[in-house]
Amino acid sequence: MAEQTTKQITLIDGTTVDVRPLKISLLKPFMKRFQELSDVSDNNDESMNVLLDCVEIAFKQYLKEEVTREALEDNIDLPTVYAVIDAASGIQLTDPTALLASK
Repeated sequence: MAEQTTKQITLIDGTTVDVRPLKISLLKPFMKRFQELSDVSDNNDESMNVLLDCVEIAFKQYLKEEVTREALEDNIDLPTVYAVIDAASGIQLTDPTALLASK
């Protein structure tokens, strides 16, 4: 069995969250939503909504309690969104070819 890599991220409110690759049951909806990013790449608001939807899916594994979209938006910044996407799926958003490779 492959070794799981766990990283710790800190939200704006100081909450620490252990993030790691998603289990398959969450990875499927995560990737389905993430693939929609290329369709809205010319719209910053829609792109951010897709990324936040992916983070919401990931947080179903990372946190025991449900997180509202409002609470998420108030406690996460863009670098942290990227860190969650990377840890959850292995897709590095700072890599310019990552989006194309996810299609």
